[in-house]
Amino acid sequence: MQPHAEKLIEIAGITTPLVGFYDVPDTQPFAPFVTPRHCFFSAYANWQNGESVVVSRETFRCKGAGYWLCGVASRPREAFADFLANEEGLKASTDLMEQWLDHQKPYQQIHPYIVIGPLKTEQYAYLRTVTFFVNPDQLSLLLTGAEYHSARSGEHRVVSKFGSGCSQLAAVFDDFDQPQAIISTTDIAMRQYLPADILALTVTRPMFAQLCELDEDSFLFKPFWKRLRKARAEHSAT
Repeated sequence: MQPHAEKLIEIAGITTPLVGFYDVPDTQPFAPFVTPRHCFFSAYANWQNGESVVVSRETFRCKGAGYWLCGVASRPREAFADFLANEEGLKASTDLMEQWLDHQKPYQQIHPYIVIGPLKTEQYAYLRTVTFFVNPDQLSLLLTGAEYHSARSGEHRVVSKFGSGCSQLAAVFDDFDQPQAIISTTDIAMRQYLPADILALTVTRPMFAQLCELDEDSFLFKPFWKRLRKARAEHSAT
């Protein structure tokens, strides 16, 4: 059963609908759809209007999404590494990029379709990650929540990993069955499609459940967050 996020969203003041990354056998439950021209983050406004994006091995528009989400290589490995390192300037050398590609594998699809869009309660079984689009204060709140059940700093429940915006939604996770979170949308190639003050936290289902279960004993209901929101409101009023 999908956890209830309403209280978390209300207290955090999050106004952008949460976005799910689904691995599904059938796309129809997610209609209506939008087809982005290239990067699917250009559908940011469409997600807020209830529309979803479908990605498959046959229908991807962006070659990067085809590779990171569906494992479709559009060019030989060495040429791919050379393109990323030298044409896009993302690593200091082709060799470094190849080494990185050796360790960072594409997402492994379970079903024929990837759907990215608003959460669908009845499709929770196919949900892989949830993305919160937030401002820096809200990101701080969620990061605190992600560490709420952590006993050791070495657990790495929250990380920031280099990668494309699409890879940060799924491919960079080590274990979808563990509570993990990625500070995502840090790819400067796709940030043009987001408002300048919007960041994101992408979480696995177990982490999503833990965030939604934060109760009255947690920091979420203590004075710190209330003071911060009050300070922001007073600042904006001056």
